Amino acid sequence: MGTVIFITGVDTGVGKTFVACGLASLLRDLGYRVGVMKPAEAGCAERDGELFPEDAVRLKEASGCQEPIENICPYRLSEPLAPSIAAERAGVKIDIDHLLAVYNEISAQHDMTLVEGAGGLMVPLLPSYTYADLAKVLKLPLIVVAANRLGAINHLVLTLEHASCKGLRVLGYVLNHIESPLSLAAETNREVLANLTAAPCLAELPFLENMEAKKELPPDWFKERLEFSFIESVLNRR
Repeated sequence: MGTVIFITGVDTGVGKTFVACGLASLLRDLGYRVGVMKPAEAGCAERDGELFPEDAVRLKEASGCQEPIENICPYRLSEPLAPSIAAERAGVKIDIDHLLAVYNEISAQHDMTLVEGAGGLMVPLLPSYTYADLAKVLKLPLIVVAANRLGAINHLVLTLEHASCKGLRVLGYVLNHIESPLSLAAETNREVLANLTAAPCLAELPFLENMEAKKELPPDWFKERLEFSFIESVLNRR
């Protein structure tokens, strides 16, 4: 079984897929066999009579993973809600054992597998089973993505502290600029966080307005901005 990293966030819409895709493309460019998984994706639009998991498709394209999309994203849900309630409203039963089986299959065939969550650690897959519970069962080290704006300090520190309470290993966090111009909070958050947590800041990503431009960024763009030594340390633990 290869190495796995869980990409989570402090909220929805903070750039988890952007970071996961960038990391996937970088690892692929370096010659690693990269697997990806998005256990559940809500808010999927319908295309050709099927629910289309846009984030999972982006992960598949960035990584070059040959797994069918049904494995990469086992549960595709139409309403933009927490997976537990979106599944309940759609009459879908999310089976954790099925997720574990698919995860084992994907991770066994790749050097590195990136698992992307939905929202944050406390988002429920089942009424009383969260992504933090899944990460704990799978023993996945975390990268936490935060939108670098007012409020990021509280959201990020609470997420890191909950991860610690769950016994989860945190590799570090990424501050992602999602607004322009930068607020004073965005300019000072990294310095404040350095005094509040021992978790390292792995990257501070600049604001990019165009979504298509984000999809076309070369792997070197991410290599220049990510603290890549943390990835090497994880790979060396295999």
